[in-house]
Amino acid sequence: MNEFDLIARYFTRPTLPLQHADLGVGDDAALMSVSAGHQLAVSADMLVAGRHFFADADPERLGHKCLAVNLSDLAAMGARPTWFTLSLALPQINPDWLAAFSRGLFALADEHQIELVGGDTTRGPLTIAIQVAGEVPQGRAMLRSGAQVGDDIWVTGPLGGAAAAVMHRTGRAQLPVDIARQCDLRLDLPQPRVAFGRAIAAYAHAALDISDGLAGDLRHICQRSQCRAQIRIDDVPAAPQLSHLPAALALEAKLAGGDDYELCFTAPQSARQQIAAIATHCGLSASRIGSILPASAQTEPLQFLDSNDQPLALSFGGFDHFKTT
Repeated sequence: MNEFDLIARYFTRPTLPLQHADLGVGDDAALMSVSAGHQLAVSADMLVAGRHFFADADPERLGHKCLAVNLSDLAAMGARPTWFTLSLALPQINPDWLAAFSRGLFALADEHQIELVGGDTTRGPLTIAIQVAGEVPQGRAMLRSGAQVGDDIWVTGPLGGAAAAVMHRTGRAQLPVDIARQCDLRLDLPQPRVAFGRAIAAYAHAALDISDGLAGDLRHICQRSQCRAQIRIDDVPAAPQLSHLPAALALEAKLAGGDDYELCFTAPQSARQQIAAIATHCGLSASRIGSILPASAQTEPLQFLDSNDQPLALSFGGFDHFKTT
């Protein structure tokens, strides 16, 4: 099987009519139009074996995840997904692996009605690169720079389950078999909050998805919005599986664990009822965990508070791809 056979067999779907693109897979470039009154939202992620996923990862779950992490970026912008490209570096052509990978990829693509319109393949260490695009009404995208003093800080879902799976797989913690499997689902099959993101865009001031841990990612909002954030750690929703970890690891997983792909956003206090109603409609939990305050040269941009609203000396950061120790 050569490169073109691979694309034709596993990543071309000629029986499905294109809904968002004018021209898809098969030419030197894809062609697409943007709906009137909308902006194009574009994001890209690269997943490398041994760095972003375990080398023995289930290929069907991996197909789901590599698209899910990109859709999560669009969710954080309040965008409707439309199309994506896929570039694959493969050490060898393995038909069974490719069949499972494409099955997981297209199952999620169909769920969100997003089309594969092109990409590339080559030989090399297993690497998966996806570029995703969507549409957002002109001027309505949620930006990291939009947080306002007095805003509530919200997160969707419980946090830390994916990090617990990594801790278990790398030997930092030992979880019961059934609990480890539950955490594996959070790590391997994240659910992009696309519908929720689009719905809250009418109310939220700033948003991002939690890919590298709440502590690290929320700092990006503080930096771009020139503000600071206070977080009540007891209000941060923890995955129930964290009760099987030592307290220190459970706290680390909840506040700094990556791969959750939940949304963190800020919104005015006046929008509390609307956001709660949207979460209920989408079948999600959304929790208020803190507040946006004015920036201060004397105070860290991110401050954690205990149950008595007293500052805690915690120094959690986010995942750093180039950190060596």
